[in-house]
Amino acid sequence: MADMADMADMAGAAEAGEVPRHILVIGMGAGDPDHLTLAAVKAMRRADVFFVLGKGKEKESLTRLRRDILDEHLTGPYRVVEADDPWRDRTQDDATRYTSAVHDWRHRRADICERLIIEELAPGQCGAFLVWGDPALYDSTLAILDDIRGRGTVEFGHEVVPGISSVSALAARHRVTLNQVGRPIHITPGRRLAQGFPEDDGDIVVMLDGHETFTHLTGRGLWIHWGAYIGTPDEILVSGPLDEVADEISRVRAEARERHGWIMDTYLLRQGPHGEAAAGRPADGADGSAGGPLD
Repeated sequence: MADMADMADMAGAAEAGEVPRHILVIGMGAGDPDHLTLAAVKAMRRADVFFVLGKGKEKESLTRLRRDILDEHLTGPYRVVEADDPWRDRTQDDATRYTSAVHDWRHRRADICERLIIEELAPGQCGAFLVWGDPALYDSTLAILDDIRGRGTVEFGHEVVPGISSVSALAARHRVTLNQVGRPIHITPGRRLAQGFPEDDGDIVVMLDGHETFTHLTGRGLWIHWGAYIGTPDEILVSGPLDEVADEISRVRAEARERHGWIMDTYLLRQGPHGEAAAGRPADGADGSAGGPLD
C-alpha cells in the first residue's frame, strides 16, 4: 500500500495534470528463481520496465541471473534498461572515511537512477528494481530512492515487496534455526565484527565480510555455518567447529573467487559451550567439506 508521502505526491501530480510514475522495489531472493514470493511475481508482472545497474564484466553473471529470473516468471515480453554501477572506494577502513565513501557512492548511484526514472519511465508507467535478497537488509535501493525524492526533480510513488534474504536461505540450506531458545541474534557486517566480538550469549550472522574475519575468531568454541552463492548453481556450503573448518573455508573461498571473479557469502557463528550439540546436525554435504547444492 502507498504511504502518506506517496499519496501526497500522487495528489500533487494529479493536480498538475500528470499521472505519477510508480516504482516497485522487489526482493528477488538469494539467486534461486524459486525464491520469489507470489507477491514478487505479481509485482514483476505490473512493471513496464526493469532497471538494472550492472557491475561490469566481472559480475555479469549477476545480470544473467536477473534475466533468468525474469524469463522464469514473466509470460510476455519485458523491457530492461541497464546502466553501469558507479565505482566505489572500498579501501577505507576508518569508520568515518568508510561512511563518507558509502554516502558518496550512494549519491552517484542516485544520479544514475534519477536519470533512468526521468528518461526511461513515462508518467503513469511502473518501473521496478530487482534487489538481491530483501530490500530492507543491507541494500541501498530504498535510501537512493529517498535521496531522489528529496531532490524534487521527479515525482513518483514507490512500494516495497520483501524477499528471501541470504540469511534466511543460509539457515534453510544448513537446516538450522538462526536463533536459539530465549537468546538473541546479531546481524552485522564483517568490518564491524572485526572491531569487537559481542561478549554475550547471542549468535551472530555475518554479511559483507571481504576480509574473512572468522579466521581471527578461533579458540572461542564457536560453530560456523557458512555459505557462498547461496541459491545459485554455484552454491558452496561448509559447516563445523570453527577451529576445524576455518582453513577449509578460506581455501574454498579463495578458489571460488578466483574461478568466478567475485564472491558473495554469509555465515552464522553459533556461541555456547557445546558447539556441535547447540548447532544441531549439519546439513548433508555440509559437514566441514565444500560441496554444491544439497538437492
